[in-house]
Amino acid sequence: MMNHLKKIFSNQQTVVVCALIIIGIVFSMMTDKFLQATTFTNIAKSAYYIAFMAIGVTFVIATGGMDLSIGTVAICSVLIGGTLMEKGLPMGLVLLVILASGCLFGLINGLLVSRMGLPAFIATLGTMMMSRGLGSIVSKTRTISYPQGESRGAWFRELFMITGNNSMLPRNFPTGFVLLAITAVVMAVILNKTRVGRYILSIGSNKEATRLSGIDVAKYETIAYVISGFFAAIAGIAYVAVFSTAQPNTGNGFELDAIAGVVIGGTSLAGGVGSVFGTIIGVFIMTVLKIGFPYIGVQSHYQLFITGIILVFAVYMDILNRKRSK
Repeated sequence: MMNHLKKIFSNQQTVVVCALIIIGIVFSMMTDKFLQATTFTNIAKSAYYIAFMAIGVTFVIATGGMDLSIGTVAICSVLIGGTLMEKGLPMGLVLLVILASGCLFGLINGLLVSRMGLPAFIATLGTMMMSRGLGSIVSKTRTISYPQGESRGAWFRELFMITGNNSMLPRNFPTGFVLLAITAVVMAVILNKTRVGRYILSIGSNKEATRLSGIDVAKYETIAYVISGFFAAIAGIAYVAVFSTAQPNTGNGFELDAIAGVVIGGTSLAGGVGSVFGTIIGVFIMTVLKIGFPYIGVQSHYQLFITGIILVFAVYMDILNRKRSK
């Protein structure tokens, strides 16, 4: 029996699922407001952009790398797209520009790390500063507003939240949750069942052995960063779909929430181990805490304190698991 319990709790993903359920039960017992439909809508809205960001950076962390630029890249991408939108570019092309911008930043990060040999921390820190500055330059430090309601081009918001009254679904229905679930399944399959995913995990496990086996390490390391940039751009689209506006001074700190969700979900900072499913659960743990605390009269900054404790515990569990596997 004890061996069985040890096996269960050595699996970090099992622990985080149990933690999410327990947190939900505790908030439900402490306040009736938590179980209302609006609460779940708020949780979904707050989790979208962080969750998409976290899915992408899971691939980078699985290589043993890091991407600190995803928060500012997300905002910079939608500032670039929004500026072109104001000049008359159709929304469909605007979204493509946003995605291309994210991929370009990811490619720059990948080349800096894999080809030029820069430490991932320094390379992505530099890209974080560049993307934040570029966003301010392109937008001229202005707040960029995206279409709302029945305005032309507002259709993209329906991908994440029902905003009109002409749909079969209720207003404010979080359609983005469905999109997020489908995306998570697809990316989990890519990470665990395809050549690209296996090579990315192999790089994180033993980079030199992977190179000696004939695999183009630089290529697949770069791909991981491009994936991260692509999902940062999707996160930016999700952000403006929910909040309608983007400001040049936002984005800093988003990457910390995303990385924390990845680590809490069971992806090893040492590389070689990655879980998209665990990442989503980790993000939702933080989001439930963020939404639930105000309902019970606890100030929001306590969320940071508790998230820090959870993060330290998650990293410690990862260290223990790696020691057991040796």
